[in-house]
Amino acid sequence: MASDLPSRGHGEGRSSRRTVTAAEKAQAKSVSLRRIGRLFAPYRGLLAIVISIIVASSFVSMASPFLLRAVIDRALPGRDLRLLVWLVIGMVAVAAVTSALGVVQTWISTRVGQQVMHVLRTSVFQHLHRQSIAFFTRTRTGEVQSRITNDIGGMESVVTSTATSIAANLTTAVATAVAMVALSWRLSLVSLVVLPPAIYLTRRVARMRRAITAARQRELADLNVTIEEGLSISGVQLSKTMGTGGSLISRFTASSARLIDLELRSELAGRWRMASMSVIFAAIPAVIYLAAGLPVSAGTMTIGTLVAFTALQSGLFRPLTGLLSVGVSLTSSLALFARIFEYLDLPVEIDDPADPVDVDPPAVAGHLRIEDVTFRYAGNDRDALSRVTLDVPAGTTLALVGETGSGKSTLAALVARLYDPTAGRVTIDGIDVRDLRLTDLAAIVGVVSQETYLLHTTVRENLRYVKPDATDDQIEDAARAAQIHDLIVGLPDGYDTVVGSRGHRFSGGEKQRIAIARTLLRDPRVLVLDEATSALDTQTERAVQRAFEALAEGRTTITIAHRLSTVRGADQIAVLDHGRVVETGTHTSLVNDNGRYAALAA
Repeated sequence: MASDLPSRGHGEGRSSRRTVTAAEKAQAKSVSLRRIGRLFAPYRGLLAIVISIIVASSFVSMASPFLLRAVIDRALPGRDLRLLVWLVIGMVAVAAVTSALGVVQTWISTRVGQQVMHVLRTSVFQHLHRQSIAFFTRTRTGEVQSRITNDIGGMESVVTSTATSIAANLTTAVATAVAMVALSWRLSLVSLVVLPPAIYLTRRVARMRRAITAARQRELADLNVTIEEGLSISGVQLSKTMGTGGSLISRFTASSARLIDLELRSELAGRWRMASMSVIFAAIPAVIYLAAGLPVSAGTMTIGTLVAFTALQSGLFRPLTGLLSVGVSLTSSLALFARIFEYLDLPVEIDDPADPVDVDPPAVAGHLRIEDVTFRYAGNDRDALSRVTLDVPAGTTLALVGETGSGKSTLAALVARLYDPTAGRVTIDGIDVRDLRLTDLAAIVGVVSQETYLLHTTVRENLRYVKPDATDDQIEDAARAAQIHDLIVGLPDGYDTVVGSRGHRFSGGEKQRIAIARTLLRDPRVLVLDEATSALDTQTERAVQRAFEALAEGRTTITIAHRLSTVRGADQIAVLDHGRVVETGTHTSLVNDNGRYAALAA
């Protein structure tokens, strides 16, 4: 809205941002693995199938070492060609079966993972959309976008592959260990002695990566903010007119350089420790050969058993390494989950009532009452509005006037329920707006502010945005009422002309008239015009005012204006000063009273 809201919102944003950042909360917050597991609960059946496939594949693959031992110990020494052929066929069959099962398992697990990602993305978007205006005034736009894109995107590999990777590696490791014990329990003890130090080192690496991941996502958010602020049309215009392009590029370059360092640290964190473990794993086969050659082991196993065991041992360390790597990835991704869950746990300050009053928006008369309303912005030490009481009968016009910061736009925001009063209430036809569904209230109260926002699509779709089922005739009637139809049809593509990013193809007055048409298309019973004609030239303003006068008949209108010429005909004028109503009356009576309004009109 107009002057009241941005000043308070921005101030609040600065203080909130410096007090506790989202990343600091994320690092301090413990993420429950059970909560992460609940994301997969709706897909228990599919996951059970995946696990069954993994178990079957793991145990089928365990046949290969035993087939290899039979080849070495029986088929080749005995020159048994028939046995050799069957053993080779068995090896090929094992490979074919495990490959086919792997394809099916990958398809199902990827599908489940993508569904979980979809639920996360839509849940965060939906929950953020329910947040109050206060949340968005204190939160950087780039930060919000970073959570939905970078953070959720960073979780994708973990979500889509972690569960199946754990199941596959764990099952393979258990099956391999059982097969190893079946071949030689003595050699199995030699192979497994390396596990305790491997687990210890992996936990240390995981903690390192989690801290670095949190810092990396924080830097990504800052980079996203710089892109959003610097490459939007408004940001580019500001930098070009203020000559700040060099400093903006330097800021982006520094942030990108820090990101390089964090990415390198993330990739290299614990690499030397894990490399040491790889060397140890590679040395185990040599130790096994040595153990097999010791006098105490002589004659206790065949060459086939030794070769088969070595193959199994190599196969064991692959899933073990995979499990340890998954543990590192899962632990480091907890920082991402913390940032996402932090947004999902935000309370909804402005929400539908538990027991809403049912209304038919077109049937609402529009009798508006503001009853002893007090409001204070979070973090401020004084009230923005103090004990304001106004009665606006249905179909009449209320004009709010006063100096910048007097509370005009704040009062209008309470009518549209962008905020809730600290005390008192706002009613429409005797119903507290807090008892109405937000969709019903949005259909009853229409707002046109001086800050016009148009979508990057056609003029027609910008108008139809508020009423998807609107016909072309209804769209054109609303445009005529807003004195913009003739301009639109004169464009190369008429109503199918793309307005450009944020409507920058049009002048301020043209954008505002499109916004007015968009609101009028909804036909609200209560109109809030917050400096709605401030960007129009005098001639166009008069034309739009005439349209408003015709359309205001039968509906309640609240007009906020600095130019008093636009409110002379209002049925009621309220003068605000530092959040209080100091005068009410008509233009004539207030001028005759020679008070605050008369001073403003002078």
